[in-house]
Amino acid sequence: MDERIAADPSMRPLAGADREALTACVTVDEHATVTGWNTGAEQLLGYSAAQTVGRSAADLLAEPIPAQDLRSLAELPRRHGKLSVRHRDGRRLEIKVLAHHRTQETGAREWFLVSALAAQQPHPSDDALVSWSFAQAPSCALALYDTSLLVRRVNEGTEQIMGLTEDDVRGLHLDEIWDSPDADQLAQGLVRVLETGEPQYREHFLRAPGERREHAWSTVLSPLRDRAGELRGVCHTARDITEQYWARERLQLIAEAGRRIGTTLDVMRTAQELADVVVPELADFVSVDLLTSLDDLHEPPPADVLAAGHLVLRRVAHQSVAPGIPEAVVGLGDVDGYPEGSAPVESLRSGRASRHEMTDAAIAEWIARDPARMSRVCGLGGHSVMTVPLTARGTTLGVAVFIRYRHPETFQQDDLVLAEELVARAAICIDNALRYTRERGTAVTLQRSLLPQRLPEQAAVEVASRYIPAGGHAGVGGDWFDVIPLSGARVALVVGDVVGHGIHASATMGRLRTAVRTLADIDLPPDELLTHLDDLVARLSTEQESAQPADGYPEPGGEVGATCLYAVYDPISRRCSLARAGHPRPVVVSPEGTAELVDLPAGPLLGLGGLPFEAAEIDLPEGSLLALYTDGLIESRERDIGDGLHRLRHLLTRPAPSLDALCDTVLADLLPQRPADDVALLLARTRALDASQVATWEIPSDPSAVAQTRKDAVAQVEAWGLDDAAFVTELVVSELVTNAIRHAEPPIQLRLIHDNTLICEVSDASNTAPHLRRARTYDEGGRGLLLVAQLTQHWGTRQSTQGKTIWAEQTFEPAPPGHF
Repeated sequence: MDERIAADPSMRPLAGADREALTACVTVDEHATVTGWNTGAEQLLGYSAAQTVGRSAADLLAEPIPAQDLRSLAELPRRHGKLSVRHRDGRRLEIKVLAHHRTQETGAREWFLVSALAAQQPHPSDDALVSWSFAQAPSCALALYDTSLLVRRVNEGTEQIMGLTEDDVRGLHLDEIWDSPDADQLAQGLVRVLETGEPQYREHFLRAPGERREHAWSTVLSPLRDRAGELRGVCHTARDITEQYWARERLQLIAEAGRRIGTTLDVMRTAQELADVVVPELADFVSVDLLTSLDDLHEPPPADVLAAGHLVLRRVAHQSVAPGIPEAVVGLGDVDGYPEGSAPVESLRSGRASRHEMTDAAIAEWIARDPARMSRVCGLGGHSVMTVPLTARGTTLGVAVFIRYRHPETFQQDDLVLAEELVARAAICIDNALRYTRERGTAVTLQRSLLPQRLPEQAAVEVASRYIPAGGHAGVGGDWFDVIPLSGARVALVVGDVVGHGIHASATMGRLRTAVRTLADIDLPPDELLTHLDDLVARLSTEQESAQPADGYPEPGGEVGATCLYAVYDPISRRCSLARAGHPRPVVVSPEGTAELVDLPAGPLLGLGGLPFEAAEIDLPEGSLLALYTDGLIESRERDIGDGLHRLRHLLTRPAPSLDALCDTVLADLLPQRPADDVALLLARTRALDASQVATWEIPSDPSAVAQTRKDAVAQVEAWGLDDAAFVTELVVSELVTNAIRHAEPPIQLRLIHDNTLICEVSDASNTAPHLRRARTYDEGGRGLLLVAQLTQHWGTRQSTQGKTIWAEQTFEPAPPGHF
């Protein structure tokens, strides 16, 4: 070949001067002035550069170019064709010209014209060039088939892939050369090209006979036609796109990880999502272990968790290509340690990912220190390992270990980069889950501490309650309930719901619950109580808004709002007074088993301010069931409020051995496994005090009536078998009745109530409340209420539309059987 190049000048390497002599090159500016002229142009037209540069290019033309053509040329980036020019000696020449319309560095536009001087006609060496290019094509493997689909020619790339020479395969069919399903598919593609005359495109990921590892191939099967258009054969072109294939697979895996990792705020599930994504696409086995210091969800991990020595971690996820995950020596949720110097420990301490083959010294030392774990991996043929620390927001959470044994290739640097990307995404999601779990645990603890730890003893109703925190992303809300004993054997039932979720909602709930108990203690009617509570919520909202930081970024829970239902049941009159502020209506189940919603005005949400609340009174026969609840019980994504209410009414009529069992039945039927909102449920079955347990006297507004009233009260107490309470009752009745006669207005009434306690009530028509004061040494009066307060367990006053009632309550030992 070297001799042939030396003999044929057209095939020799060109120096710069020789190159200029083979092509005529001319530049012309936008004004048609020649600005450049090379040696080839001088050879073509006979003019030197000095004779042409600066002249008009039109002087060189044998005939002018029409103006219309010139205008169209101005818009074209390139033009080719023949041009008529005049040689210096006067000859007319028709030359082939390729013109490029280009922009100079200065921004000026010009035309660059070139015309070949040599090699314009086919050369005997061209066929040799075609043959060499086919055989030596560096970027693809080529094979030519005739119409019988027999191999006629293959290039060097195909020879390397097949591990055979052209002479070895000439005259054979493809499926005779390569015995595999992939070869059969390619052979079928060759047949389709002959049948349809259309090219076929395919992509394969396979290991060819002459290759040591799998490659990705882009294959084109195209028809070969002669000049008459007749099909003469098929060309098979295969390009190695392994790098592009793996880059595409990595991008797809990253996209899949973004879709599948972090779907919940559960730590173990998030870690398992990472493991499920990378097996088998990236690794044959993966484990995810977190530091045991993260087990305490109420506190962030200490700073010295990565101190020297072996590290104890908790297995939160693992996955394998083999059923049963035989590589794992640690069960999910179990604790195990990695020895000092092992690859996972080094990655945790350095914060850097590492990649090793099993023959590396570091892995050999790890195997020696941890034979139980590594013997399983080595027994399966493990050949490479990667360790990647889970780090998020500057905090080290744990480590992920990737192992290959079925995959024929060891981990490469690109695999390590991909693993770091996937683990980084998972680490952020796991850290979010930990933070959410920590905050939610704090909120739940706070909320449970603010809710009643046990319902108080009282005789008016039998009660049962349930509180279920939200299980979704919303977090713990501000639902609450309460049972508040009131004077006169009555009881208040409360259910409320603070708008929002999290610690702020729980703290607001606690403030509202305390306010309700305080307002209930002064015996406000339900509508008045909600009015005061509305004012409080409005003030809380104003305080919250004014407390926002100056940087303009509002803190969560900047606005305060709530709903509430407040009911007071009197077991003597068997009437219930209710009012609600934007809360769902309660359900009443009659003793006969009919469930109905209470016809109760809705009332505005708490915090709107200035709008009235309206109360309603209903009769509740003994044995009636009153159900109070928050909207999370009846409303969900799968069910609207109407369906939820209908279902609730039906469930409340079901027979149940106890109210607790009925609560469980209702929750099990209406709530999903992880409710999206908090749920509070309070069930109360009414009781009634018998007429024999209540004694009432109308008292004349005459001081002389006090003595008879004392006698009547003592007689009634003794009739109830409460002899030990007779003395205190006499003193309390004497003091309260005397005060009413002296300082209040008629009518005056005395009522004794025998329940779990003995209650003495004196009512009058005055709205002036008594005040407890300490009398001085020589004062003749002023000691009455002080004496009442010291002799009874509780005392107080409540207002009504007719006046007020002063009451005092005594506790006593239960009466013997047969006495009441």
